[in-house]
Amino acid sequence: MPALRDLIAGPWRAVLVLGITQILAWGTIFYPPVLTVPLIADARGWSMSFAMGGFSLALLTAGLVSPRVGRLIDRHGGHWVMPIGSLLAALGLALLVYAAHPAAYLAVWALLGVATAATLYDPAFATLGRIFGVAARRPITVLTLAGGFASTVSWPVTHLLLDAVGWQGTYLVYAAVLALLAAPLHAFALPRRRADSALPPDQPAQASTAVLPSTGWSFLLVAAAFAAYAFVPSGLSAHLLAIFGRAGIDAATVVAIGALFGPAQVAARIGELVFARGIHPLQLARFAVAMLLAAFALLALVGLSVPAAAGFAVMFGMANGLLTIARGAVPLALFGAAGYGRIIGRIGGPYLVMQAIAPLALAFVAERTSDPMVLAVVAAFAAISFIGFVAVRRPKPRPD
Repeated sequence: MPALRDLIAGPWRAVLVLGITQILAWGTIFYPPVLTVPLIADARGWSMSFAMGGFSLALLTAGLVSPRVGRLIDRHGGHWVMPIGSLLAALGLALLVYAAHPAAYLAVWALLGVATAATLYDPAFATLGRIFGVAARRPITVLTLAGGFASTVSWPVTHLLLDAVGWQGTYLVYAAVLALLAAPLHAFALPRRRADSALPPDQPAQASTAVLPSTGWSFLLVAAAFAAYAFVPSGLSAHLLAIFGRAGIDAATVVAIGALFGPAQVAARIGELVFARGIHPLQLARFAVAMLLAAFALLALVGLSVPAAAGFAVMFGMANGLLTIARGAVPLALFGAAGYGRIIGRIGGPYLVMQAIAPLALAFVAERTSDPMVLAVVAAFAAISFIGFVAVRRPKPRPD
């Protein structure tokens, strides 16, 4: 681990700053809607599907602007882009309180989509790539450890705030947190340095390791593999616990099974940090998706019993924990650090779009078919992701 001096005055300060701000951003933008949107729908007299559609619109918007955000981070740095994202998020959360008209409500969520593209993992990974260059894999892993605690913090805090000040007061508090804490940390505490190997494409550095071009089939396969995988956690987060409940598992046990997901994510990331540092990130991604497919096979063979559901939650959590690291590490290892923010943004675009589509698509499947079919559709996307990762070939070493 880095020395204390590096955490305070060196490049590793970026990991400390982003660790704090990722918890704040995920905890105020991404996780609260599951608790707040039903209250908004009830207060405004809207249907639940319309109210939650605003959140889906935010993810769709984030996917559309993500490539542009990545290019801006390459050129100007996260210390310039991410504080703007935090301020836009603060503005959007405050405006949600007053968005009583449906059109205004959707417009605010579109604004929050832009903020999402500039504050969550993708811009954080791009910032670390710009600062650390080809050595960014370890900082990315450490950052995801911090991000793994966001839901653990957010949901209890949101629940307490909802009881104390209601959903409108909660969003005003969260807006203040982003404006007064996250934005200044991004603006004034993130290091300004740029690694030599993270120069933009028009200023190439001499790299000692071979990389693939960030165009052509290899890039398309990587982007498609991550996009196909994005369907899995987004869709399951909206439907999995309900599927377990409809299978006859009692509500308390369903909640306990769901609680296994977060610790499993963190445990897998710790395992990667300690034991898998020498493994190529592409191998890590293949292993993670293979473990997820094994989890689906477990449900198919054993059925939706309590032990099988618990095993699935643990394996799913571990796979997702490793894939989050791979999202930052695979593009870095395959395509290099030059223009890394642009590359991350281009991969993040379809990933976020798929995240927006998945819950609605699975709701359609669930209403018209059955829960086994829902799980089969999700497993099919996991299989597509696995095929994509297997089809990618690592670059050949440069001759001496």
